[in-house]
Amino acid sequence: MSGDDRTQMAYQGKHAMISYAHREKSEMIIDICQSFALDNGAFSAWKAGFEFDIEGFHSWLLSLYRHPGFDWYVIPDVIGGSEEDNKSMQEQWHTLCKGTDLWNKGYVVWHPHESLDRLKYFTTAFTGVCFGGSDEYDIDSPKWWARMLEAMDVVTDDQGRPKVPLHGLRLLNIDIFTKLPLKSADSTNASRHCGSPERWKGAYIPMSISQRALVIMDRIEHFNSAPNWCGDNVVPMNGTLF
Repeated sequence: MSGDDRTQMAYQGKHAMISYAHREKSEMIIDICQSFALDNGAFSAWKAGFEFDIEGFHSWLLSLYRHPGFDWYVIPDVIGGSEEDNKSMQEQWHTLCKGTDLWNKGYVVWHPHESLDRLKYFTTAFTGVCFGGSDEYDIDSPKWWARMLEAMDVVTDDQGRPKVPLHGLRLLNIDIFTKLPLKSADSTNASRHCGSPERWKGAYIPMSISQRALVIMDRIEHFNSAPNWCGDNVVPMNGTLF
């Protein structure tokens, strides 16, 4: 069985997020997944030292967003950029989207170093909000959780229910997403670790890449995100909040 066939077995009937930076197998994934979201790939471009191709992402998105399995996409953001940098990027993207309904299909990214006023605006102006990363806030650190306490007070109502759909970028850690009222989250956990047999021990090690990926996926999908926000119950695994 080819590598593509093994990948197909793992993705069959799943909900996938496909990155513009790794779109080579997007046609196959879209054909077999139950639904899909599209990531702009800005983080991958930044990590590789490349300039983000905003026009290329726009063209790719236009070719896919009317597919019946399409859910939403991540509006382009500036990795490590300031609030002003991201405002400028969003304005550029808005201009590219003119003449289509593409703008209304996107989730905007809020980074923890950006203001809470900006986050509040996002809950009224966009279809959904993604929680992104920040050099100032290591995910799952006490500082990050303290910031999430502030953020959740902005994006949820008096019963802790999200005002708009929330997505966690790289937040599929069970100790994180089970405490947050996220509609969805993503990570590269399965793709990174399914091909590393040295990480698997014992007599019942899954032998194929697809089987190892399914084990990882099944463990994650066994849990749900929190139905509502209850900050009093959040205690990070690696320390206290303050």
